[in-house]
Amino acid sequence: MTIIYWLIVIVLCLIFFFEMRHSLHRSSETNRLIEKYINDLQNKELIEEIYCYCLSDFKLRRIMKNYKITRDDIGKLYQKLLLWGNFRKGRRFVPISSFFYVYTLEYLIKNKNEDAKKLTMRCMNFFHI
Repeated sequence: MTIIYWLIVIVLCLIFFFEMRHSLHRSSETNRLIEKYINDLQNKELIEEIYCYCLSDFKLRRIMKNYKITRDDIGKLYQKLLLWGNFRKGRRFVPISSFFYVYTLEYLIKNKNEDAKKLTMRCMNFFHI
């Protein structure tokens, strides 16, 4: 019976390790993009980098494929978020950070036809801004 408990503990530790690694990678990538593009918010390369990251992340890729997200979709949503969320708070910048989390990305895609203020406010609430 104790072997089963130890196996469970080991598996939980591994899950924790991989989730923390994923979270730290996501945070560093988000921060890198914010630092790189904060003074050049209309640069088309930003949309490309967001799109490529979403396709490379195992959690976000499922959403991208399920909803058949294109670069154009990311670009339009980014512009909507930029209207009301064009300010930085700590390491968060809503127009960029919102694409890196499963909850916010899926919300944005499902509600892409909503007005810009509603989309931005929901993402700001997610980040506690």
